[in-house]
Amino acid sequence: MYVVMNELHVPNEAKEAMKGRFGKSADNMKAVPGCLDFMFLEQDEENGKQVVFTKWESKQHYEDWLHSDAFKKAHQEKRESKDKGPASGSELKAFEVIHHL
Repeated sequence: MYVVMNELHVPNEAKEAMKGRFGKSADNMKAVPGCLDFMFLEQDEENGKQVVFTKWESKQHYEDWLHSDAFKKAHQEKRESKDKGPASGSELKAFEVIHHL
């Protein structure tokens, strides 16, 4: 099992917009082979972080998704738009799951 967390750098005034963008992603991720879970997380505090959490059957499933048409389609709008979107950056962290309940 493989877990990926993408911590988004989003100013407070743009957090609602970011929630909306990722709300659409949740349904799309259900159809991605190997994707076991998708969550959009937010800390319950001012200046709290927003994190996209995905859980995969394997690292290979995650990498396959990165190179898939589904990934390209999900990120195409941002690339084509002059609007950079609500996030000013992000920090990606990935982990191989060693122990799981």
